[in-house]
Amino acid sequence: MESLNINDFKGFFTSGARPNLYKTRIERLGRKVEFLCKATSLPASTVEAIDVPYLGRQIKVPGNRIFEEWTVTVFNDIDFEIRRAVESWMNGINGHQDNLGFASVRDVYSDAHVTQLGRDGAELYTYHIVDMFPTMLSPIDLAFDSNDEIEEFEVTFNYNYWVSAETT
Repeated sequence: MESLNINDFKGFFTSGARPNLYKTRIERLGRKVEFLCKATSLPASTVEAIDVPYLGRQIKVPGNRIFEEWTVTVFNDIDFEIRRAVESWMNGINGHQDNLGFASVRDVYSDAHVTQLGRDGAELYTYHIVDMFPTMLSPIDLAFDSNDEIEEFEVTFNYNYWVSAETT
């Protein structure tokens, strides 16, 4: 039996990726998102299992891939630029008053990139999120006792798929 010790661990563990070292770009919202995106995640996906009965038992076979929603948290600055852009985008998808939307489905979509950075700032790994659109814009909470805070809001997106690529 092979023994495991701290030296074995150190031999395989070169350095851990840091969750605070990332950048996010959402093409439709402009470069400002890269600086005001407070939090997000690397996108997720699930391969569903299909149960197939055989002689009273179930075997599992892989089914289709499902892409989970993707959420970003954004700092709100005093010009509301990013929030206004998301509101406009969502209004173009489905208007508040007239229930109308973009004439072409191509106008609905945008792409995004989430890049994990190394401790030296180098780009390590990028996820390209393809054909995304906002489905939820969170409220911004206001309160008299919220001193010394910056407003923030979340935007949840649905998308068709993502691809990943090592960037270094």
